[in-house]
Amino acid sequence: MIGVDIVKNSRIEEAVSRFGDRFLRRIYTQRELDYCNSQEGSIPCLAARWACKEAVLKAFYTEFGVLLRFKEIEVLGNRGRPAKVVIHREDVAEILQGREVIVSLSHERDYSVAVACIR
Repeated sequence: MIGVDIVKNSRIEEAVSRFGDRFLRRIYTQRELDYCNSQEGSIPCLAARWACKEAVLKAFYTEFGVLLRFKEIEVLGNRGRPAKVVIHREDVAEILQGREVIVSLSHERDYSVAVACIR
């Protein structure tokens, strides 16, 4: 199953400006925040993770009928290598039954996009 999402980077920037830490802590894990804050531009990094979480949500719900929360999906960056997703849910192994979630993220000046595939 595939999920995809695209987000305008300014939308995430506006949410951060308007709601600050409340928004960030509701959506992102500490490791995601640490990683994005270590980047030259944190907003495209945060936006790409937002898009990735949405793509994973869509794929999971379509494939399994399971609605995940944003904080249950952690997108781990590894500079120059593909991102990895960790699902923080006790029953994730039972749900996936040996399958894996792979993702691809990309961002440019105005937009960030992500694709998630459960295989």
